[in-house]
Amino acid sequence: MSEFLIKNADTILTMDDARQVLHGADVLIRGGQIAAIGQGLQTSGEVVSGQGCVVTPGLVNTHHHLYQNLTRAVPGAQDALLFGWLQRLYPVWARFTPQEMFVSAQLGLAELALSGCTLSSDHLYLYPNGARLEDTIHAAREVGLRFHPTRGAMSIGESAGGLPPDSLVEEEHAILDDMIRVVDAFHDASEGSMCRVGLAPCSPFSVSRGLMRDAALLARDKGVMLHTHLAENEEDIAYSLANFGCRPGQYAEELGWTGDDVWHAHCVKLDLQEIDLFARTRTGVAHCPCSNCRLGSGIAPVRAMRDAGVPVGLGVDGSASNDMASLSAEARQAMLLQRVANGADAMSAYEALEIATCGGADVLGRPDCGRLAPGKRADIAIWDTRGVASSGSWDTAALLLAGPTQVKHLFVEGRQIIRSGELTTIDLPRLIERHGQLAQQLMQ
Repeated sequence: MSEFLIKNADTILTMDDARQVLHGADVLIRGGQIAAIGQGLQTSGEVVSGQGCVVTPGLVNTHHHLYQNLTRAVPGAQDALLFGWLQRLYPVWARFTPQEMFVSAQLGLAELALSGCTLSSDHLYLYPNGARLEDTIHAAREVGLRFHPTRGAMSIGESAGGLPPDSLVEEEHAILDDMIRVVDAFHDASEGSMCRVGLAPCSPFSVSRGLMRDAALLARDKGVMLHTHLAENEEDIAYSLANFGCRPGQYAEELGWTGDDVWHAHCVKLDLQEIDLFARTRTGVAHCPCSNCRLGSGIAPVRAMRDAGVPVGLGVDGSASNDMASLSAEARQAMLLQRVANGADAMSAYEALEIATCGGADVLGRPDCGRLAPGKRADIAIWDTRGVASSGSWDTAALLLAGPTQVKHLFVEGRQIIRSGELTTIDLPRLIERHGQLAQQLMQ
């Protein structure tokens, strides 16, 4: 059984139930778990110096579209609103094959890992040319991140009044059959699981009411979580009112899409009644501040959500609407936007980091992750605060105000996947070269 000792860390932000902050302490990793936290710990394994460093739980990403890493900064989509952005990109995505899915997932997960992420969800809702959900699962296994892929779907194409081209939609019976297949094949519900699968029809405007309801029933039968986009912008609200005769929150409630086994992406335009609904039902939210800014969707009412008791985590969203996948940058943006909307005291750097760690873990139903305490999973980020980004800081633990945006070391399930800033699991320069080649082919 492998063993590591993170020795004499300047600061440890545990994010445990008491939110302890420790100084000059150690973290003992044994196997995939945290064995002990304290001072003067000993090991027969490898010692990793924590001097000059801040140690945090690994960050948790609650919303992504990994395949989009091959379509960053696409002309014609750079300045478009959500619906126009989708219409520009759908024809490009329709050309993807399993190879594009695998390579883009590997690159996106590697980028996340460098930003301190140890657990990421993914929302894959299109399957052109033989692509399957396991293309991304195999990619995550090689990179070494803990993974929560979701089997997304679109069933209403342009000919039926939907946004996606007909070539990217599927028959609903086939969608449900494949949802059963991937859950049975890849979902691991055990504590410490490296892969859990969720069900995730893309959005209320790309699938039928029947599929939303059937997916919810199937998820409860299989014991897996549900995910979709909701209340992302004003267009989204207008569509819901025009087509369903109600707001998105009411639509979700009517179809069984509330509860602690559900999390919705964005929720920028939730009103007070919907916030109260999510708080009462413990329905989670994946807050994606950079994407919301990039698409001009607005500032999500995260302060009101948190105050009401809505579970909130962070998501980088797809790289076609964010252009980057840095979860540490996402956490800083979340903090800044709440200050813009509500004042400089609306959110501290520590609270934003809490949302990025235990907040996201709780949204994904992973109380075994997102905090540092004996018995929890050994998902740990070590940040070197001796560099230029922290120079002059009076509080090096306030990483989101003045600190590094990439980790020095990263552990997932007790395995060191980043050592001194370099990935240990895959050949990143070679992956970047292959990724660039595929992107060039798509441009032609």
